[in-house]
Amino acid sequence: MTLVLVAVAGCAASAAAQEGWRVNAGHDWCNERDGDPDRARYCEVRETTFRPSGRVEVDASPNGGIEVTAGGGDVRVEAKVMAVADDEAEAQRLASQVRISTQGEIRAEGPPTPRRSWWSVSYRLTVPAHIDLDLRSHNGGISLTGVHGRTEFTTMNGGVRIVDAAGAVHGRTTNGGVKVSLSGSRWDGEGLDVTTTNGGVVLEVPADYNAHLETGTVNGGVRLDFPLTVQGRLDRQLSTDLGAGGPTIRAVTTNGGIVVRRP
Repeated sequence: MTLVLVAVAGCAASAAAQEGWRVNAGHDWCNERDGDPDRARYCEVRETTFRPSGRVEVDASPNGGIEVTAGGGDVRVEAKVMAVADDEAEAQRLASQVRISTQGEIRAEGPPTPRRSWWSVSYRLTVPAHIDLDLRSHNGGISLTGVHGRTEFTTMNGGVRIVDAAGAVHGRTTNGGVKVSLSGSRWDGEGLDVTTTNGGVVLEVPADYNAHLETGTVNGGVRLDFPLTVQGRLDRQLSTDLGAGGPTIRAVTTNGGIVVRRP
């Protein structure tokens, strides 16, 4: 049995290596215990770096999330490949058949899975701050930190976290909350427009921030943790200028509460 496990693991590593990925089966990211605790689990993190030629596109479906952080001139990708099956050998076999491409878009393809077995790939990217992004995930969240280009994203069954962003950010999620943490004194760029269907919205706004703020909910409450000047009656929709005004910061939900607070 040991020989079988080693052979399968070696096959996975060599296949990924041939495609330009470095494989780390002992990565700290694999210590996060997601998945079914009663099933056998195999996890490895594949890493690669490339120089972008244009917009970076990532498709994390059918199961996976995406984290993007602004960094240097190259694109660095960490891909967490996880498989769950009846036994470890089968989980490793599934992982060995997952192929990740960086040609055109970053996306994974893998084998069909029998009942109660599955595989997933989640991504962590470090990218140039001003690069444009097109992100899609399913059954996983999206996190953006420090990105300043044009960013478009969609996710289903996952939350959204946006920190210190700028540029033009447009996205939506279904079945997930949204948290936006603004920084500085104003948004640098076109603005932010994020919507969720089922999930709350948290907006963290620094003191003396300048923007046009739009937020609201259909089914949920609105809580403001600091004074705002609002024209008209504050019900479940809020549209107001903060400070001297500025680019529009819009974050709305259908089913969920709204919280606007200081960082």
